[in-house]
Amino acid sequence: MLKLNPTILVAIMLGIGIETSFVRSVILNGVVALISLIYLLIQRPNLKVIGLMLLISIPVAFGTWWSFIAFGTGDTHHLALVYATRLYAYLLLGAAVTLTVKVKDLLFSLNQHAKLSNTFTYGLLAAFNLVPRVRRQVQIIRYAGALRGITYHLWQPQIYFKAILSALHWSDDLAIAMTSHGFSEGFPRTQTIQEHLPKWQWGLAFLLVLAYFIVAIVIKPW
Repeated sequence: MLKLNPTILVAIMLGIGIETSFVRSVILNGVVALISLIYLLIQRPNLKVIGLMLLISIPVAFGTWWSFIAFGTGDTHHLALVYATRLYAYLLLGAAVTLTVKVKDLLFSLNQHAKLSNTFTYGLLAAFNLVPRVRRQVQIIRYAGALRGITYHLWQPQIYFKAILSALHWSDDLAIAMTSHGFSEGFPRTQTIQEHLPKWQWGLAFLLVLAYFIVAIVIKPW
């Protein structure tokens, strides 16, 4: 089963993603979306998540298409299809990274191969690891409010203000924990796991980005 390194996936996503924002081609958008979907299915992710993602995107894509049809100028039908298909190109291109790679693996891969700083890497990792604790804290705040006869809804700012206050206390505990585990900002760290990145994957990323650029500039598909 073909599985690309997380750093290569990010490089492809950024390279093609930036080019897509400047190219008005329905065909290229469709090709990017199709290839991303095929790679996504090869990795055998949760099909319910993919289905829900595509289902939610339908009204967004329709709204984008209709806004150009109703209020656009020039070749409105072509522009409407360009921006509607571009939405799916971006959606599936991002899903090929986020649904196939764990956050921990992605951050460590970028740290080793893209020279992402240790402070940024472990700071983001700590933030993602705190997400379940934040959810639990929000539930505790709502339960505590219910005991006093106060109902907190998710759209009320009070619940997030209380959660932020709790997070401020966690930040001190987190800093102490990282220091006690030997983390020192600005100093090199010993890598317990050395991830091998084949050179052909760098070549593949370069060829894909270059091929997209050449086709967009030379052939200019519809």
